[in-house]
Amino acid sequence: MARRLFSATRALLRAVPSPSPSSSAAAAAAAASLLPLLPCKRRRKLRKKLSSPRVAPIEPEAARRVPELDAVLDRDAAFRFLARARSFLASLPPPHRIPLAEAGKLYRELGFPRGRSVSRAAARHPLLFHLPRVDSVPHLALTPLMCSLLEEERRLHDQLLPTRVRAVRKLLMLADHRRIPLAKLHHCRAVLGLPDDFRDRVREFPGDFRVAVDPDGRDVLELARWDPALAVSALERDFVVDERRVRRTFRFAVPHSRSMPLDAEDADRLDAATTFPLVSPYTSGALLRPWTPEAEKYRVGVVHEFLSLTLEKRALIHHIFEFKEELGLTRHMHASLRKQSHAFYLAGTEMNWAVFLRDAYGGDGDLREKDPLVLFNEKLRRYACMTKMDSSESIATAY
Repeated sequence: MARRLFSATRALLRAVPSPSPSSSAAAAAAAASLLPLLPCKRRRKLRKKLSSPRVAPIEPEAARRVPELDAVLDRDAAFRFLARARSFLASLPPPHRIPLAEAGKLYRELGFPRGRSVSRAAARHPLLFHLPRVDSVPHLALTPLMCSLLEEERRLHDQLLPTRVRAVRKLLMLADHRRIPLAKLHHCRAVLGLPDDFRDRVREFPGDFRVAVDPDGRDVLELARWDPALAVSALERDFVVDERRVRRTFRFAVPHSRSMPLDAEDADRLDAATTFPLVSPYTSGALLRPWTPEAEKYRVGVVHEFLSLTLEKRALIHHIFEFKEELGLTRHMHASLRKQSHAFYLAGTEMNWAVFLRDAYGGDGDLREKDPLVLFNEKLRRYACMTKMDSSESIATAY
């Protein structure tokens, strides 16, 4: 009987169509729908996997999820190999290649799953990666097209460098003691839109930055001068343009018992009295008493300003907490951000989740205002999805 049930279950699993790769939440929901069809032992095993922090969504309420923003993280996962492999190979000296046997061990650096074939990951992007043989040894290398695209990206970074310097200056003005280790900036360079060689180029701006060594022996980037014109947050600029929208964005509610009879209008007035004025993230958070509404306003404002300085107005939580000490964040940030659902959207799983600025994205999950580097990355992903046949057809159509 058990064997008959197992065989029937396998048939059902084959009959159920595979979920769309555009949504990991949809895949988890499809797996959960099979629970009643499985035998008891396999049901417990699957339920345990679905409740794991690796799979469980950070937003437990399905009604509050935004599939268009969830799909952005799924897209990042689909192109993880492209993002990491091009950065790693570009850091190697010309001709930017590495033996395939050695590349197979660098699954973290190249962004492919452990135990999988790196050649199979490269074969998904035939226009950008190829496997040439050098002295009969197969190598992973960049194609001439990819090298030309990386050269275009370098020219774009040179054009945008003054904008990036301004963003890093604002980030240093947010930081405690106005200093950040250079290693942390390098680790989050893709999130902030910084070039790979930013650590070496900061010395080109002696009027803005200083490089020092902290007591732990780390190279730290220090702010050379405070600029009051930069100490204006994105929220403060938006408040001047559209005060009503900013007032609707944040809400620091006052807890009150049911014995206090308040209708909706009175409750909104009470919450508005405690919500405003907001605390500027460019003030010193060390002067605020911890666990007070002002301290929570400060921390939420700091996260909002940090996200406004990122390339795509979003960041993974481990990128935000990379600057935990410098920005004065606490481990209770999840609860604080979740309460501000009009300002932030939390996507991903409990183990690896991201924070989006809601106002920066449209209803289709696309950025309202795109940085030139974002447009370049979109073009790169279009090339990554093309095959050699597709490229020849597009060239023939162009002629």
